[in-house]
Amino acid sequence: MTVKIVVGLDGTETGERALTFARDIASRLENSALIVAYVIEWSPFTFQTAEENEKRHKRREEEIKIATTRVVTPAVEKLNDAGIQAQGLVQHGDVAETLNRIATEHGASQIIVGRVSNDGFTKRIFGSSTQNLVMHADVPVTVVG
Repeated sequence: MTVKIVVGLDGTETGERALTFARDIASRLENSALIVAYVIEWSPFTFQTAEENEKRHKRREEEIKIATTRVVTPAVEKLNDAGIQAQGLVQHGDVAETLNRIATEHGASQIIVGRVSNDGFTKRIFGSSTQNLVMHADVPVTVVG
């Protein structure tokens, strides 16, 4: 049976550390696969003008392309070159909910993410994506600092 691990990337240094940690774990397992996931924060409840709504789909596609080419594809290629089975995904949505859904849909046994220190008013009111993921995920979550 393949042990699947979801790695949440965000293009930051802590995301890279999470990827390195996941790679180290996968290299020690006989049969494992990493699912490298980049979630672009997006809410269907955002209020926009009519003009913005017209451009919304195109903007979402551009964001997916940029995240795929700049972050996910290079990470997957590095993993594959190191002999680790990996695939990449880029999706829009709430970061915590989307990473949890990806883990559930792929039968992953763990999610690994980096801790991003984003101090501010929004975080104090709503919490961070990492914090929400740890509190609500259906599988264990490892947070790499």
